[in-house]
Amino acid sequence: MERPSRPTLQFLGATGTVTGSRYLLESAGQRVLVDCGLFQGYKQLRERNRAEFPVPPDTIDTVLLTHAHLDHSGYIPALVRNGFRGKVICTPATRDLCALLLPDSGHLQEEEVKHARKHGYSKHTNPTPLYTLADAEAALDRFVVQDFDSELELGSGIRARFHHAGHLLGAAQISLDVEGTIVHFSGDLGRAQDPLLRPPQPLQQADVLICESTYGNRQHTRVDAEAELAPIIRRVAARGGVIVIPAFAVGRAQGLMLHISRLRQRGEIPAVPVFLNSPMAIDATDIYHRYHNEHHVTDAECLAMYELATMVRTVEESKALNLRRGPMIIISASGMLTGGRVLHHLVAFGSDSRNAILLSGYQAGGTRGATLVGGADRLRIFGQDVPIRAEVVAMQSFSGHADGDEVLAWMQGATRKPSIVYVTHGEPDAADAMRARIARELGWRARVPEQLERVALDARQ
Repeated sequence: MERPSRPTLQFLGATGTVTGSRYLLESAGQRVLVDCGLFQGYKQLRERNRAEFPVPPDTIDTVLLTHAHLDHSGYIPALVRNGFRGKVICTPATRDLCALLLPDSGHLQEEEVKHARKHGYSKHTNPTPLYTLADAEAALDRFVVQDFDSELELGSGIRARFHHAGHLLGAAQISLDVEGTIVHFSGDLGRAQDPLLRPPQPLQQADVLICESTYGNRQHTRVDAEAELAPIIRRVAARGGVIVIPAFAVGRAQGLMLHISRLRQRGEIPAVPVFLNSPMAIDATDIYHRYHNEHHVTDAECLAMYELATMVRTVEESKALNLRRGPMIIISASGMLTGGRVLHHLVAFGSDSRNAILLSGYQAGGTRGATLVGGADRLRIFGQDVPIRAEVVAMQSFSGHADGDEVLAWMQGATRKPSIVYVTHGEPDAADAMRARIARELGWRARVPEQLERVALDARQ
């Protein structure tokens, strides 16, 4: 592919979906990839992970990473294995979290392939992982950290700066000065009143704004998270049930433990056993202890949160949980039921009406979590249809993403009107609703780009 003579931006992912965030910026011979995420959910999206990357990985000079979640970082091991030799630049906490997430992702893919081969439910005669644990560990050697609010020279007239985004430990907005044009990537924006993390920094200035729209078509409930969680725990515990909480190992698991700890200290829920069944979530909790400047949880609460649960690390300990009786609470990855130990817990506990499955975060279309939210009474797990008779609760108060009102409020802090806003990282209805609100309420020009669309970067466009 010939490199353009003028600065351009190409949308390699996160168009028409909340997954696969990948943006390719080209200027004066430089190729900078902002985020390098996995596509998740629907099969036609997941198949993009197996397709040839739109540009040869060895022609990309730098990857800038907004945060560690796999829909933003999860393709990096494949990019490195396929020839990328540049730096992956991110904040220190993002680097630490990726050191957990990426090897775990490679390991899970290898385990799923082994399971599929053993039980013969793959449609492929010789299924292979997208990448391996070794690929992920090799990719980590390319990571370089950059502090928030310090300028980074990338060469060819490109300068970058990371700004706090909330949402997740280490999460950043990324502002790029490209030959005098300010291109600003929102990343995933956190909430103004998040119980765990500090709010995102206000938008300063942007000529071209690329903004997420995960909840662009809705407003979060104003119900307090603990007020929503407490009656569910009391109800299920009273009937001797098991509460299975699929949770993102980084961010959501820690928030859940914080709230359960507070409820227990106030005596608002019974002291049922709590198990954190995710080695990665356990290690991520340690990382939260190291970055107190990025959240507003006290040392004492951090300690209480950590001491709340029995930490389950080994496979044998995980299997033993499936033989226990309730009442108990199991927090286990993954948050959208796409893989991991939580699937075994669904097989063990999903068919019993005394139990409950609490969905505590966004469920992308095509995932098992979205299927449950849609009212399904069975799930396809490990090649079998598993009946779901447990109570399913889609919690409304735990989102780590800003809603439509909060994103608009963040935009209003801009010191000048952008020439254009590209609305990405949302399902089609959410992205279009956000586009319409930006145009109607702010009077800004806004578009929802197409997959692989390339646009010119010009402050006068």
